[in-house]
Amino acid sequence: MPSPSEPPGATPRHTAPSQHKVRTLDPRSLRGLAHPLRMRLFRALRESGPATASQLAVRLDESSGATSYHLRQLAAYGFVEDAPEHGKGRERWWRATSQGIRLEPDRLNLADPVQRGAVDVLMHEVADNHTEELSTWLGTRHEWPTAWQEAYDLSDYSYRLTPAQAVELRERAGELLESFRAYEAQNADAEDAAPYRVHLHGFPRDTSPRHPDSTEEPS
Repeated sequence: MPSPSEPPGATPRHTAPSQHKVRTLDPRSLRGLAHPLRMRLFRALRESGPATASQLAVRLDESSGATSYHLRQLAAYGFVEDAPEHGKGRERWWRATSQGIRLEPDRLNLADPVQRGAVDVLMHEVADNHTEELSTWLGTRHEWPTAWQEAYDLSDYSYRLTPAQAVELRERAGELLESFRAYEAQNADAEDAAPYRVHLHGFPRDTSPRHPDSTEEPS
């Protein structure tokens, strides 16, 4: 049975790493990661710890041949590595080499259609994952203790900003969110602690009215 602080079927908590290692993507590593299954594999290893290709195939509803191939590709680009301490016999276990990725557009040539396409794949996969996570929470929130049902946030804010001010907002919000990592070690064994996910979306939005193009009658 799950503990009172976890919903049925929750993933067991793992001790947080002492450092939250984030990898900044360059053109080569971006190409290596920008594939939907590779991103799902990388995310699964980051969130749930080391696993074999067969275990990941079951978890992601994929063939073990596909997960094995794409894990080897991820290893070639340095996103995953062997975890031999977990292996038994001929089992090959994998672990993520970082806890996150960072995309900095100014390090890329977005005029290159190949790089631009890879960025599109990566960003849409991240957005799809965010949507899935939020939908899962909304569909299962009644299974959580009352304290957790009251500890969520589903808000949006609108401002009129310059690009520089938007970057300032993003960076200051990031600093605040990073400061909460200090709680991870002390909460590793806390009975009422659980993984808490925060999505931060910010983007410009066109609010001008849209009208069909008018057509003029010939004179």
